[in-house]
Amino acid sequence: MEDSSGSSPSPAILRNRYWILRHGRSVPNERGLIVSSLENGAKPEYGLAPPGFEQARAAGELLRKELEEIGVPVDSVKIRYSPFSRTTETARVVAGVLGIRFVGPSCEAVTGLRERYFGPSYELLSHDKYAEVWAADEAHPFMAPEGGESVADVANRLSDVLSFTETEFHSSAILIVSHGDPLQIFQAVLSGAKENSSFLDDVRDLKVKGTTVASVLSQHRKFALTTGELRRVV
Repeated sequence: MEDSSGSSPSPAILRNRYWILRHGRSVPNERGLIVSSLENGAKPEYGLAPPGFEQARAAGELLRKELEEIGVPVDSVKIRYSPFSRTTETARVVAGVLGIRFVGPSCEAVTGLRERYFGPSYELLSHDKYAEVWAADEAHPFMAPEGGESVADVANRLSDVLSFTETEFHSSAILIVSHGDPLQIFQAVLSGAKENSSFLDDVRDLKVKGTTVASVLSQHRKFALTTGELRRVV
């Protein structure tokens, strides 16, 4: 996304309003499993657990209330979600609460919003192993788990999603339904861009490993969300 000067704008002048939503409590959450590959994540057996559907409904009601409070019509809402089963089910529930057709242009699965892939050394293992990855992230956000994605890799694809969304829509309310790590990283990217308008360009160029980008991305955990948590970010 570029302004007339040819540089990326800061979030202060984004064309749309953004909310993020972490999927509701899922079967992997309840079983304590890391399910991060697209192949596994799309399987129906790794969808929402019963409490997750309730969390999704509550998030939809909260979003409707927030839209009413700021005078934003529901028909301006665009839902973009990860293609994993737990995020797809969350987005479908929210769309139902808002009265938005889930099959149609207002709701669309976006592969770039998928879960961070932690690699084969972590897939389907205990979620207690997240601590190992996050400790490495803080020290080296450009270093990926073997066969997986680094913080910078995820930041790069999320920046692309943001750029495309800004090109596609104007004055819309965008709800992004994704996962814990991607949404933490997305918020870190937005915080960096708020301080420095060139930050998004630096993130997209994975050859740029400057201290500013590294220091922002390494702190993504401070933006953590609980399952089913809705948050307005811009």
